[in-house]
Order: sequence, then C-alpha cells, then structure tokens
Amino acid sequence: MINMDMIKEAHEVVKAAGAVYTPVLHAPKVAENIYLKCENLQKTGSFKLRGAAYKISKLTDAEKAAGVIACSAGNHAQGVALSATSQGVKSIICMPASAPLAKVEATKGFGAEVVLVPGVYDDAYAKALELQKEHGYTFAHPYNDDYVMAGQGTIGLEILEQLPDVDCVIVPIGGGGIAAGISYAIKQLKPECTVIGVQADEASAMVNSIRNGVLGTTETCNTIADGCAVKAPGDKTFAVCKEMLDDVVTVSEESIAIAMLTLLEKNKISAEGAGAMPTAAVMSGKVDVSKYKNVVCMVSGGNVDVGVQTKLLTKALAATDRITEIRTEVSDKAGSLVKLINLISSTGANILEISHERNVTEVAITSCVVNIAVETRDKEHKNSLYALLAENGYKHIR
Repeated sequence: MINMDMIKEAHEVVKAAGAVYTPVLHAPKVAENIYLKCENLQKTGSFKLRGAAYKISKLTDAEKAAGVIACSAGNHAQGVALSATSQGVKSIICMPASAPLAKVEATKGFGAEVVLVPGVYDDAYAKALELQKEHGYTFAHPYNDDYVMAGQGTIGLEILEQLPDVDCVIVPIGGGGIAAGISYAIKQLKPECTVIGVQADEASAMVNSIRNGVLGTTETCNTIADGCAVKAPGDKTFAVCKEMLDDVVTVSEESIAIAMLTLLEKNKISAEGAGAMPTAAVMSGKVDVSKYKNVVCMVSGGNVDVGVQTKLLTKALAATDRITEIRTEVSDKAGSLVKLINLISSTGANILEISHERNVTEVAITSCVVNIAVETRDKEHKNSLYALLAENGYKHIR
C-alpha cells in the first residue's frame, strides 16, 4: 500500500525528473469558488509523468536493462517514454489504435517504440502482457501500482501548498491512479477536505464498483474522455478509492464537451475529455459546489487531437445553442434563397453552411429543402430566429 513517506519521496523524484510545479488558477467564469489545478501544463501535457517517473526510479538495474513495457491511451505512454529515455532505458508502449494521433506521435517523439493495438485500453493491456512474457520486459502499469499512485499523489501535496484552505477537490477517474494518489495524500494531511471522483457515464467501472462495494467491470467504454476509457479499475486503486473518496459521480458526453468548450473559451485552458470531467461535474450540477468555500477541479491533461477537439467543440457549440440548424422548405425559383438568407441575416445570425435538397418527397415538386447552419448567440437568439422564420411562412422541417 502507498504511504506518505512514498509520496514525499516521489515529490522529490518528480521534481528532479523535470516535472512542472503546475499552477492552481482561479476560474470564476466556471463558478466563483472554483480553482483549476492545471496538469495540462505538465511537460508531457498530463499528470502521468509523475507516476511514471517515480515508478522507473524504483526499478532495479536488472529491470531497467530488460527494458520497460507499458500500455496506455496516450498520457501514461508519454510519461513512461520520457522517464525511460532520460534514464537510458528502452521503452515499448502498447496503445489502442483509436488513441489520438497527437498522443501517438508525442510518445514516439519521447523515444518509445509504439505498438498500436485494435480496440480500447484493455486490449492494449492484454497485448503488453503478451509481449512482456515473450521478451522479458519490465511492466510499468499505468495505475494499479503503489509507486505510480504515490507519484500521482504528489499533486495532492501541491494543491495543499498552493491553496491551504481548499475544502473540496474533484478528480477524474479512469483506472483510479490519480484519484487514489490525490485522495490518499489529502486525507492524510487534511482529512476534513472532501474529495470527489468523476467518471464518464460511458466508462463508469470504478463508480459502479464503489457503489456496489465489489470490484467489477463495464462492457461500455465509448467515451470522448479517452484517457479514462478503462473497462476495469485496478484492485489496488479500488481499495484506496473506496476508502478515501467521499463520493463518486458520472457525467454525460455532452457535459464533457461543454466543459471543454468553457475551459478553452472562458479560461484559456485546453483540456482533453478526461481533464474536463471534474469541471463537467460542476457545470452539470453533479457536484453541488455551493456548500464549499474553495473547490479545486483537476485538469488532468490537455493532450487532445486537434481534429477531435474541433468535432467536440462543434458538438458543444450546438449543445449550448451557439450553432443552430435550420431545415426548411423554399420555392425552387430564382430569388427565393436570397430572401431567406436576408431574413436570417437581419437577426444577426451568421451563416456557416448551406445546402439544397431537390429530390425530397415531403415537399411539393415546385419546392426544395434548404439546410442551413448558423451561428447564434444563445438559446434566446435561436428561438427568436425560429419565430421570425415561422412568422414569414417558413416551415421548419425536422
């Protein structure tokens, strides 16, 4: 089991390894009492460097000589790759084939050999064990390891140093390493501080296990929080989280996307899906922060593929009525479309995309269907636009 001596030792190790003492930033645009612990600003873009650095520092010379193998959706991969390369150790990382390209390329850039495996994290884990047995590599587990948990626990020490009067910390959960490490550290040093874990609705194995009191798995693992897409938590992390976390909640995919948008637009923080889950829990009301004085939301990482981020932000804009879809019937003759466009423009809405459908059976042969995507300010603006179109005889076809 982890202990405070390990976490304190890990704190010195991760500093020596070049880990960033990441800031805690006030985020009043989320809520007045919210602060963000920005591990997205870590050297590898994620907290995982901490646990990896401490784990590799504790390997024997023989274990280092054998080479290190790990499995990861991307963040642990980069932490292991950088830590191993800096110590002259060969590293092989098994990653899900669906892992964001940015994480795959960054892992290679830190010196690791990457093996892409079809499926999700658990499939990559099985492949890593297969290769370990075949070649005699030393396995570095991404979360179910005492040294890894202790390394992640150094974040808890920093939070208490940076915001001594914190009374609630919200952490993301995948396999449970960061939740176990932070909750253990905080509960040893400030037991009255509440620690809450957050998982995605679509990958909620730890939440289900804690609620049921028995370690279990989940079949669904399809979440935009790819860093937390784990079907089964570890037995070690489960034991710590079950004892140390005060509560666990889950958040929807839409709420994660909205949190990512809010962090980027209003706080200038680029967070990946997993890193946005604690903020999503606050914004969606899954955690009532009104009863706390100072709440720290972990932003555990910012390694999000640009293409994926674009899709997620578009989803979030639509969910918050910033992008409005119009599908309506117009007369299929000259000037009809110009009239519709001018009407939309008169409201201040900005047209993003427009397309025609002429072979549509639900409208008259002399008409066509027009699909228009427009930028709107908010729900009120969207509703006023719909109302104006209806007043001018445009039927909204769904």
